[in-house]
Amino acid sequence: MFSKLTLLFRIPELRRKIMLTLGLLLVYRLGSWIPLPIVSQELLRQNIENMAGDTGGLGQMMQIVSMFSGSNLEQATIFGLGIMPYISASIIFQLLTSVYPPLEQLKKEGESGQRKINEYTRYATIPICLVQSYMWINWLRSGMGSGMSLIQTGYDEPFFIFACVLTMTVGTLFLMWVGEQIDAYGIGNGISLLIMAGILARMPIEAWGLISKGVNEGVQLGAGKGLDVGELLILAVIFVTVVVGVIAITQGQRRIPIQSAKHVRGNRVMGGQRQSLPLRVNQAGVMPIIFASSMLLFPTMMFSWLGSIWPESSMVAMLTNVFSNSRSGYIYNVLYIFLVYFFCYFWTAIMFNPKEISENLQNYGSFIPGYRPGNRTAAYLEQVMIRITYVGAAFLSVIAIFPTLIMNLFADLPVGIAMFYGGTGLLIVVSVALDLVQKIDSHLVMHNYSGLLEADDR
Repeated sequence: MFSKLTLLFRIPELRRKIMLTLGLLLVYRLGSWIPLPIVSQELLRQNIENMAGDTGGLGQMMQIVSMFSGSNLEQATIFGLGIMPYISASIIFQLLTSVYPPLEQLKKEGESGQRKINEYTRYATIPICLVQSYMWINWLRSGMGSGMSLIQTGYDEPFFIFACVLTMTVGTLFLMWVGEQIDAYGIGNGISLLIMAGILARMPIEAWGLISKGVNEGVQLGAGKGLDVGELLILAVIFVTVVVGVIAITQGQRRIPIQSAKHVRGNRVMGGQRQSLPLRVNQAGVMPIIFASSMLLFPTMMFSWLGSIWPESSMVAMLTNVFSNSRSGYIYNVLYIFLVYFFCYFWTAIMFNPKEISENLQNYGSFIPGYRPGNRTAAYLEQVMIRITYVGAAFLSVIAIFPTLIMNLFADLPVGIAMFYGGTGLLIVVSVALDLVQKIDSHLVMHNYSGLLEADDR
């Protein structure tokens, strides 16, 4: 394995791509620590620490936003929005390409049409950044709901607020540019690598805090504070098990046999090869968890708001407790699983078009043995996708509620560690890492070397 890693830097082209990618990721991490000058970082840190133990409501929202945007919300920085506005714009246009005919036509034009859609996505990112950065600054002005402004004295003026909004907007646009440069001249998917770098950057701090707490307090199993060596070993075993499961499901495929029609040209018979159409078990990726988490934040915030208006209402208080305490709220977790299933089928239906695949097979002279080209083939593909999506949705449901199970098993486990164990962060990291390994392998194969995870036959 060590010889394979050193091989990456002996191929000039691959070495340049890796060094460029690492350099741009370093710039991203450095920018994530440059604070906005008008914000009191000390007061912000104290507010974040007060929310750190909250497994629902604002605490959960902060964890989710930090994870999926690759941002550092413990500090208000120039990259405070992360890459989430661009991801939001991309999701919007992916949905629109399925329901809006002009965009659907652009998508069918191939690479040129996709470039045009990407251009529209960049333009749409700008207003999203402006709105989100303004809302973020206003939330800091309100003390994140506490009523005490986090803006430094003398800087709560329209000019300084506009400067911060503009700075955070430009920061996100710069990250969007960094991601595109990695796509064009580096290696791997730039946006995904930025998100993965943001997740991994948080893990050493969380892990060291977990280990040092258990060591410094010298607690025993069941003492109620910290974690002992036995519990840390159990966590390590669970971690390895979850990683293996995530890799298995992420790589899992249902291969549909395909046969091309035979053509007779002169004395030669061409075609007739048997191939396969791979259908991923987890076709929707991590998107259903993102959508489900976002949807559950709305009732959490709504009932919290209603509770402040009608504090005497026992019904509102009960609903507020149900949606703000994911650790013990069975209704919350049942709704979570239901939404994951719903969005898994919803996103798969948008991204997977069996009729289009059937038409493409027919145009290329291929067919699925036992099924007529056209509607029969499309119906068969849809039926298969419905069945394997059920398995993928079950896997995502387990991943979604795993933080709750882990926190119930280990009462002193930090929320950040639990959410990473919960697979949402782990699913992103593993998926991006597998994609990166595949891209590196393609470069190695081009230079007549075996892949990173393959045995060297030479």
